[in-house]
Formats: sequence, structure tokens, C-alpha cells
Amino acid sequence: MLLKPKRLFKVSFMSSSAQRHFVGVGAQFVSMAQSTKTLHMGLGLTPGTILTSSDDHVKEAIDAITAGKVIAVPTDTLYGFACDACSAEAVNRIYEIKGRKLTSPLAICVADVPDISRFAIVDHLPIGLLDQLLPGPVTVVLKRGNSSVLEKSLNPGLESIGVRVPDFDFIRAVARGSRSALALMSANVSGSQSSVSIRDFEELWPQCALVYDGGILPSGRAGSTVVDLVQPGLYKILRDGSAREETTAILHTFGLKEVM
Repeated sequence: MLLKPKRLFKVSFMSSSAQRHFVGVGAQFVSMAQSTKTLHMGLGLTPGTILTSSDDHVKEAIDAITAGKVIAVPTDTLYGFACDACSAEAVNRIYEIKGRKLTSPLAICVADVPDISRFAIVDHLPIGLLDQLLPGPVTVVLKRGNSSVLEKSLNPGLESIGVRVPDFDFIRAVARGSRSALALMSANVSGSQSSVSIRDFEELWPQCALVYDGGILPSGRAGSTVVDLVQPGLYKILRDGSAREETTAILHTFGLKEVM
């Protein structure tokens, strides 16, 4: 596939607080007409093809996910590798790309807060808590339970799962359209710095079916705040991330107590 020359462009995302106007640096892209022809997962697709993370390219991402491919996408915190969390082959591919041990846990991303109950136990949480925390730069760790539809080989040996609903319309639209959860892991080689631009993981582009450019992400490299909510009435901050103060304030409002 021939790509247009590199150039600067301005991307506008709507209806999410984290999706402000900013300039994407050094982006390569193909037109909607070209990508629609090539991405019907028979696919004639060149690995590492770069598209903008706009509404025009949601369908290509959904097609890739449902075909068991790995894509790179922006979120409200960092760039991540995403695939169908219910596909063992696709999940294993993310670990291969990152050079990470299969025993290292990854999180899942869902489109909307009500979707979380398909994959994890939420009955013990105060009503309205998750709606206050999410969407946003927070990962909630919950028990999977026997009714979870997640692939059993995902995070082997762990009874819990980290769940995200990013405040970023593009990735939520992909998760919604795929009718599954997305396995999500930071887009970088294991042990290297997290990525706030697609240039940060340029060497890994060929390992992905598609790379979605959302410009330089404004939140820095702290990532999401990770909070363990497995135990009723209690919480534990596992990673400070970019929203610790806001997260703990909400948890205290709902009467949860911190476990050190």
C-alpha cells in the first residue's frame, strides 16, 4: 500500500474531555476510500499501516480486532496495543510484540461502564461508584468470577482483572463495535518508556496490523491510576498514575477505606 508523504495535521476529537485539539506530528495516512477497499480482512493490508484515530477509520479497527489482529491505538493516557481479549492467539501476539512474559498481567478495555459486569464482579460496589470513576484515566481491578466471558488463558493464575473505560471516543467505539473487551497493554517494548506519540514505538509499527495516530497525547507518561476494588468497602492504590487525587476523593465520597 502506498502511503502519502509525512505532513503535519490537526485532529479534533469531540465529546471527551481528554480529546482536545492538538497537532499530530509526522503522521502518515491513507484515504478513507483506499482503506475501505483494502481492509476487508482478506486484507491486502500492509502491516504497520498508519491511519488517523478519527471516526472515519473506526470500521477498519473493528475489522482488524474481529479478525484476531493487534492494533496500536491512543487512549486518554498512553498509546496501547489492543486486540480481542477473548482470542488467546491475539493476546499471545501482544506479549510477543512487547517481549513480555506471559505471566505479566494485562488489562482490558470496554466501551461503557455497564459492560464491565460481563467480565468482572461488580455487585459488591456502591451504586454509582464506577460511573463516577469512569470513563477516565483509571484502571479498576476486580474479581473475574466464574461467569466472566474472558478468555481463560488471559492473565493465568490471577482471579482478578484490571478494567478500563478510557475517556477517548475512538477506542471506546472500537470496543463497542467489536462487541467484546479489548486486551490492552502499553505500546512499547517491555521495560522501555511509555509512549505518548506513535514515534515512541516506531520500531514496532510493522508488528501491528494498523497503527492509529492521535497526535501527541497531553497527559504525560504516568499512565492510568490503578485501584484494587476486589474487597467490599475497601480500596488499594496499586499505581499512582495520573489521577490519584481525584480517584481517592471519589472513593472516600462513597465510604471506601484505603488498605495500605
